[in-house]
Amino acid sequence: MTGVQIAGCSPSESSGPTPESTERSTSAASPGRRILLAYFSRPGENYSYGGRTNLKVGNTEVLAEMISERIECDVHRIEAVDPYSDDYDETVARNVREQNADARPPIVDPPPSIERYDVVLLGSPIWNVRAPMIMSTFAERYDFRGKTVHPLTTYAMSGLGTTERDYAASCPGATIGEGLAVRGEEVRKADAQVESWLRRVGVLRG
Repeated sequence: MTGVQIAGCSPSESSGPTPESTERSTSAASPGRRILLAYFSRPGENYSYGGRTNLKVGNTEVLAEMISERIECDVHRIEAVDPYSDDYDETVARNVREQNADARPPIVDPPPSIERYDVVLLGSPIWNVRAPMIMSTFAERYDFRGKTVHPLTTYAMSGLGTTERDYAASCPGATIGEGLAVRGEEVRKADAQVESWLRRVGVLRG
């Protein structure tokens, strides 16, 4: 599967929240900037250490929960109108088709505006070296001028992939800040990595 892995959502054993599109406020730290955390995550059969595992909660969602518990932000889960299959191989094939077609998969209930936010954290797995095409659907809907965008990814081999370059193109006028890439198999142990990154980018105080 090298080159077409969808390994961003890797093993997690927690049950976590239901896969609904949500927006909520959290109240851990208040850096004085309004922050939106928007993420896409896929549960189901996933790549894990060269094999497969079945996840009730995708690892990008685990990462998003970890971040939202530590900072004050609104959270929006990005969902596809046509949900991605729980079957690993079917999702790999769909992702290849979408990348080859430069597709923009329709999304469910996108926020009407992101005007009120100063900082946007865009979270996703890395599939075949880049974020799923649904992230481009989301990013291209909005005016990011004057905002700071930080990519967040869970991955098997490709780190941030091409997210910095892709969001620079999808979010013209935004400042692309330091991203956070967490290996999917290690996301549940990433507390120290997450807190260090949140402090470096200036959204966590105390």
